Amino acid sequence: MMIREAYLRQIEQWQDQKIIKVITGIRRCGKSTVLQQYQEYLVRNGVSEEQIISINFEDLAYEELLDYHKLYQYLLSKILPDQKMYIFLDEIQRVPDFEKVVDSLYIKDQIDVYITGSNAFLLSGDLATLLSGRYIEINMLPLSFQEYRNVVNGVNVDETFAQYLKFGGMPYAAQLGHDAHRIHTYLEGIYNTILIKDIEEREKRKHKDPNKRRITDVILLKNISRYLASTVGSPVSLNNIAGYITSTGRKVSASTVADYVEALCEPYIFYAVQPMNVSGKQLLNTPCKYYIADLGLRNYILPRQNYDLGFSLENVVYFELIRRGFEVNTGRIERHEVDFVAKKDDVYHYYQVTASLTDQRTFEREMSPFEKIHDNYPKTVLTLDRFTMGNYNGIQVDNAVDWLLDPSIDA
Repeated sequence: MMIREAYLRQIEQWQDQKIIKVITGIRRCGKSTVLQQYQEYLVRNGVSEEQIISINFEDLAYEELLDYHKLYQYLLSKILPDQKMYIFLDEIQRVPDFEKVVDSLYIKDQIDVYITGSNAFLLSGDLATLLSGRYIEINMLPLSFQEYRNVVNGVNVDETFAQYLKFGGMPYAAQLGHDAHRIHTYLEGIYNTILIKDIEEREKRKHKDPNKRRITDVILLKNISRYLASTVGSPVSLNNIAGYITSTGRKVSASTVADYVEALCEPYIFYAVQPMNVSGKQLLNTPCKYYIADLGLRNYILPRQNYDLGFSLENVVYFELIRRGFEVNTGRIERHEVDFVAKKDDVYHYYQVTASLTDQRTFEREMSPFEKIHDNYPKTVLTLDRFTMGNYNGIQVDNAVDWLLDPSIDA
């Protein structure tokens, strides 16, 4: 069982703080595992097993506790008097009105609460209202390339990276080696579970909001998912999606598309990235780009042999920036695009991503947006080729695979 050290450190730093820890992320990215590892950490550091209450709501043994009244009474019965208690509620979104339980636990002394969920709607309803300012969110992602390489014991870095682009970084999929059929079957199960179970749970919670359109057409949901997967790294408007769906013989409105896109982003399959004006750092009301949480899922959704390598690489870089703690937008400067405007501690860093810079026209295209930016924040081009590495008038060109394996390269 791989230790997800970065996420464990994030959780550990909030131990015993009067704040609810919410761990979110796509199904099977490792949330339950990291909670188990954290519980083992607590025991190693003097916490008794009786002080830990852990419930996974995907376990049929706890089905009765899907009633929030029964859940609360069960927890009260397990709490030891005058003892610090650590309560872990895994996939809590399956419990209707769970936020009432969490809120009641929060106001009690000597209780440290950790919850996980596979849907962003977890934090968009009553929980966010009740607990505003009283929780922190840790968003988990599938394995980074460094983690993936450690799991598969990849010796040849470039070959291992090619496998990572093909199979993605779901932790269990990485343990299946190079067995494409088994990985495909495993990812199919994840994808269908998200579209059916997570969307169904979302609908149960959204019935309280009459302004929200119900997501009932799985075929339409899959078609929109396929469109977003095919346009990774490109600006996508709702009207474009609606036009695509209509061209296949089904008329659909942009407002309906908006609801279905939201339904695909909430279970953390797709992440919407908003564009920013680089000069003034204002967010723009123009089409977002969408990136998919796992390239293995993309390859399942779009079963074909060849992909635009540059966009796949761009997808990997986006999530690596998120892992490293950046706020990330796409950028616009005059008529040029900057792939990523990454911000951390009020310092910006600009990134361009391309498979290769060896072609002169590609080199000029990738450099030209940076030449329009006149501030002094660092500018980096990440590429898979090793022939163009170096510094060009203050613009750093680095090998993307090296950068993924060594966070200090452009620090």
